[in-house]
Amino acid sequence: MTSIATKTVLRLAHVSKTYGEGESSVEAVHDVSMDLDAGKFIFLMGPSGSGKTTLLMLMGCLLRPTTGSVHIFDEAVSSLAESSLPRVRRSRIGYIFQGFNLFPALTALENVEATLNLKGCRGAEGRAEARNLLERVGLAKRMHHLPEDLSGGEKQRVAVARALAGNPPIILADEPTGMLDSKTGRLISEILRDLAHEEGRLVFMVSHDSRITALADQIFNIEDGCLQDGSRQ
Repeated sequence: MTSIATKTVLRLAHVSKTYGEGESSVEAVHDVSMDLDAGKFIFLMGPSGSGKTTLLMLMGCLLRPTTGSVHIFDEAVSSLAESSLPRVRRSRIGYIFQGFNLFPALTALENVEATLNLKGCRGAEGRAEARNLLERVGLAKRMHHLPEDLSGGEKQRVAVARALAGNPPIILADEPTGMLDSKTGRLISEILRDLAHEEGRLVFMVSHDSRITALADQIFNIEDGCLQDGSRQ
């Protein structure tokens, strides 16, 4: 894996995304450029329908830009063949979904272990690493519980642990506090901030929660697909 010591780990250059064609087309993201550095906890804020999730999916190689380019480290990932993108996602990106997206029939430990298996870490090694990741997010005593037996905050901690599987240098989080109460949401945000500051990762979080903005190193705002300049805390 590329060293996370590299300063700029994710770069977008004049990225736009248009859905549809002709008169029915909708430009969800318009001409976005940004350089994002390792070791930073960065927020993207904006109203519903402003293009936040689309932009995050472009950054995470889940969508291709209509125009412009996305670079992770020095690789132009937006120009790669579709068959090459799973490699990028497995090795470089951890994605945290708002709705947790846990497998309901698997325990917390098995959910994290399954992700590690997909990344090539299997058997006893995968099980041990899954335990370690859950311990890091404070779930040492809850790892054998099914998602239905976990609180919202605990489910989100499992999702954070799963995103850390494989030690990716980039963590992308799509409103991870949106379904949580304010106290739990802040705790999850503090975990993400610490991952950025203590482990040198880039953590980029989509949020509409103004109560936790003080934790961010930098805040970008997006409206109608257009990015505003990022303010620093």
